Amino acid sequence: MPKPYPKEFRDDVVRVARNREPGVHLKQIAADFGISESCLTNWMKTADVEDGVKPGTTATENAELREAKKRIRLLEQENEVLRRAAAYLSQANLPKMMYPLVRELAAEDAPLRVPVAVTCRVLKIARQPYYRWLAAPVTAPELEEAYRANALFDAHRDDPEFGYRFLVDEAKEAGEVMAERTAWRICSQLGWWSVFGKPKRGKANQKGKPGPPVHDDLCAVVDKHGVIRHEFTDKAPNELWLSDITEHKTAEGKLYVCAVKDVYSNRIVGYSIDSRMKSRLAVAALNNAAARRGDVAGCVVHTDRGSQFRSRRFVAALNRHGMVGSMGRVGAAGDNAAMESFFSLLQKNVLNRRSWTSREDLRIAIVTWIERTYHRRRRQPGLGRLTPIEFETIITAPATQAA
Repeated sequence: MPKPYPKEFRDDVVRVARNREPGVHLKQIAADFGISESCLTNWMKTADVEDGVKPGTTATENAELREAKKRIRLLEQENEVLRRAAAYLSQANLPKMMYPLVRELAAEDAPLRVPVAVTCRVLKIARQPYYRWLAAPVTAPELEEAYRANALFDAHRDDPEFGYRFLVDEAKEAGEVMAERTAWRICSQLGWWSVFGKPKRGKANQKGKPGPPVHDDLCAVVDKHGVIRHEFTDKAPNELWLSDITEHKTAEGKLYVCAVKDVYSNRIVGYSIDSRMKSRLAVAALNNAAARRGDVAGCVVHTDRGSQFRSRRFVAALNRHGMVGSMGRVGAAGDNAAMESFFSLLQKNVLNRRSWTSREDLRIAIVTWIERTYHRRRRQPGLGRLTPIEFETIITAPATQAA
């Protein structure tokens, strides 16, 4: 293919052709410059377009168009890299490694072939490590871990009830020796768990993070070792109350119970039962306790950090009765152990005794057990083998007379 004529030469030929004498044909001028007449005609047409004499696309516009097409092509390639990278990383079973993706995009049969330089630039990875990986795609440690994973998988498939500690022994028998920590990491990454293991809680079952306390912990005592302990003892009624909420399933749905306990006699001084666990449940239990006990000003009410006890309505009820709020720590069940012991008794003696078809039946059973059995029949060693009612009647009356 002959080399193109210089632009200056072409311009000179066109200039001569335009300024030719009358009667001089283009064929003669073409022959004088050693080109064909058709070539000269094309040059003149191009010059007319460039000068705006005739409509058409100029050389500058052609260059800009070519540059725009090149840029569009590059943007398409970059977009393809980002799209494939997002899809590649979303697959949990694939390693988070970009080199295989670079190879796939640069393949000859790829729908939109992307050069290695473009992919590496978009993903911000170096090219030299990629070419080293291309020469040896699988490293020795990766191959060793693959063999270990295969051995663990075979053992897990044969005995799904085995945990990773047992799978290590089975893999050792198959010739793949590894530490327990290594087996745990592989099984954890691939999701191989014992069928008897504790199920992972989904998002729907996870409780929200407890909010900040609205009251200080007035029942906490720091011993000489610096350990926080809670002493739930009082010398008179209506000095320290505990409150908490429990729930139980029925055929109609859950039933929630909020109870208030006087630490002095372990008596349930107030409770409320409802089908929904809202702040009004805790407020109703507190109001019922205050109504039954009379003068409760100055009484400390200790609860956990549940939203019902942190609500504005509950805080307002405490202020209305002249009571003082107290809240335990997050995740410390022992901070309210005295209340939990009562709910444990309720669970064993009522809730778990049989299946409950309706909320009404369970409500009647709970109220009956609290007022008849727990208050008047169940003797407690901490009360000198007395029931809560007997303790308040026998112990409190002489103390009042002495005062």
